[in-house]
Amino acid sequence: MKTPLRWYSFRWRILALTVLPILVFGGYIGWRLHLATRQLPMGAGPAGPDVPSEPFQSPWTQRHIVLLGLGDSITHGFGVPQEQGYFQLLSRNVDSLFMDMKGKDLSAVLPNLSTLNLAQDYTTTQQHIDQQLSRIPPYDAEVYGIIVITSGGNDLIHDYGRSRPVDGAIYGCTYEQAMEWTENIKERLRTILQEVTKKFPGGCQIFLANIYDPTDGVGDPQIVGLPRWRDCTKVLALTNQKTHDLCREYGHVHLVDIHSEFMGHGFHCTDWWRSVYRREDPGHWYHANIEDPNVRGYDAIRRLFLLRIIELVPKDLMEE
Repeated sequence: MKTPLRWYSFRWRILALTVLPILVFGGYIGWRLHLATRQLPMGAGPAGPDVPSEPFQSPWTQRHIVLLGLGDSITHGFGVPQEQGYFQLLSRNVDSLFMDMKGKDLSAVLPNLSTLNLAQDYTTTQQHIDQQLSRIPPYDAEVYGIIVITSGGNDLIHDYGRSRPVDGAIYGCTYEQAMEWTENIKERLRTILQEVTKKFPGGCQIFLANIYDPTDGVGDPQIVGLPRWRDCTKVLALTNQKTHDLCREYGHVHLVDIHSEFMGHGFHCTDWWRSVYRREDPGHWYHANIEDPNVRGYDAIRRLFLLRIIELVPKDLMEE
């Protein structure tokens, strides 16, 4: 005859079914909070590629040159003192902070340089058309333009998953939806390029950045508190491809590839096992809002724009 089971014989099963799930769930929540609040190392020293000194040994031209900034908060310089944004650093380096870049700025080689930065924080491609193009004065034929643009990133990240995705605020959309909406981004960028070109009858060179990826290609914005977005890396890649294609359509429009340079400097910059890990500089280049760069990020962007400028502008000016 079997001995009847007593209530306490189930105690380990009860423990397993109640306490262990609580521990597992609590551990998961704790890990997520850790990821969302951890302080990633920014690193120190120069960020991004080296810039040669040879192009800055003599003036490029005596013409009146306008350095024009358009687009979003990256060009506006959100999150850092004004003189440390990439646009300002292109014009004039801060020698006390970036000693290796002393003398490597546009003011060193363009004695008649003026600047105009019309970029605005939290703005999208349509807002750049509506709010910035009309503020560009029509320059005469004696003026040559160097135009730097960051545009399109906010079209992807807005409205941070707080509402259903729509054209111009596509966070959370499917790849299928993005096929149409990223084409619209491309066409809005085309409008910007064409309208800017009309403002400079004396010639210009336009430098358009693509969009970086704070997730380092992992596609997990949820680790910093944003909603999951299954297709985020695919949508970003599609947007950047359309930007690349657009730049190839114009001889005076040039891609600045900040996406490749920033890989390995985002959420996962300390993940030594990932293929994008930057062993020589595993620093985090993003501001706390994850949308904009920090001081070293702006330094890197300045160098990327400057390398493209020195590759193309002096030659164009000499051919006149």
